[in-house]
Amino acid sequence: MQWFHECRTLQEVKATYKKLARQHHPDLGGDTAVMQEINREYAFATARIMNGAGLSEEETEHEILSSEAYRQAIENIAHLLGVTIEIVGHWIWVTGNTYPVRDVLKKAGFFFASKKQAWYFRTAEYKTARSSGKSLDAIRSKYGSETIRDENLKRKSGNRLGR
Repeated sequence: MQWFHECRTLQEVKATYKKLARQHHPDLGGDTAVMQEINREYAFATARIMNGAGLSEEETEHEILSSEAYRQAIENIAHLLGVTIEIVGHWIWVTGNTYPVRDVLKKAGFFFASKKQAWYFRTAEYKTARSSGKSLDAIRSKYGSETIRDENLKRKSGNRLGR
């Protein structure tokens, strides 16, 4: 971790984040890519401290993204046509022509965000008390996004999940 490696408590992580946001936020003249990296590390640092595991960034990312729940959720919907599957922060978002496959998404544990017109999956540890009210584009901008499968691609090269 580049930004939060010296933080040992949640309060230190939050204080460091506020300081870095004032320095690097794009609305204040900073760089978007740098702020996305800070946001990503902030999420990992927070998760690491809250879990008390003392994991490295790579170990934390591996635990989050390859957990059984996330793997199963993606596997359950990877075959769906006409949808885009992406990871944004610690959430899986599904967009595109989702109406015909809504029952499959519900069964796989996804929830519909009507204001975003998208389906999402997250584990209980990343559940928030209420919606942030931000658009999906704003969330992507804050945390960055990794597309698992694009609705316009039948198969993403080199990716077993992109059926």
